[in-house]
Amino acid sequence: MADMATFSVLTVSDSCKKGTRTDTSGPAIIEKMKNSGYTCVDYRITEDGVTPVSSSIEEMCYQGVNLLITTGGTGFSPRDFTPEATELVCDRKVPGIPEMLRYRSSEIVKAAWLSRGTAGIKGHTLVVNLPGSVKAVTECVEFLLPILPHALEVLRGSVGRCGG
Repeated sequence: MADMATFSVLTVSDSCKKGTRTDTSGPAIIEKMKNSGYTCVDYRITEDGVTPVSSSIEEMCYQGVNLLITTGGTGFSPRDFTPEATELVCDRKVPGIPEMLRYRSSEIVKAAWLSRGTAGIKGHTLVVNLPGSVKAVTECVEFLLPILPHALEVLRGSVGRCGG
């Protein structure tokens, strides 16, 4: 399944967009996902804020990608609006994913409970917000990998019935 699944990465960062900081989280996600058999379709950097993030999410989902992972903009900073932008454009929420990510991450660092990341479905694309640090995204992708095959199969219509 993983070899047929596609993903894209959206880094949300004013400083990376301006070129004053090099994005390391986006490439870390791409490497981890590719090493697990997924195919990267698109990688972009956008500035913080509801409009730039929501526009980027919509554009990237319309490419028909199975999974869109965002990194950055999930904290308490005045311009951190990635969760709000995600919820604005998604058709349905997937609350279990961010709950699991916060729980598993909190076993490593207690500040994980402060992440405001969310997850949702836009069309046939699963959108998941991750924090902005390389350490956090690397751990979170590891937590996601076991549940992704089934989630993406269902979204693609490859599984007709879930559960018993």
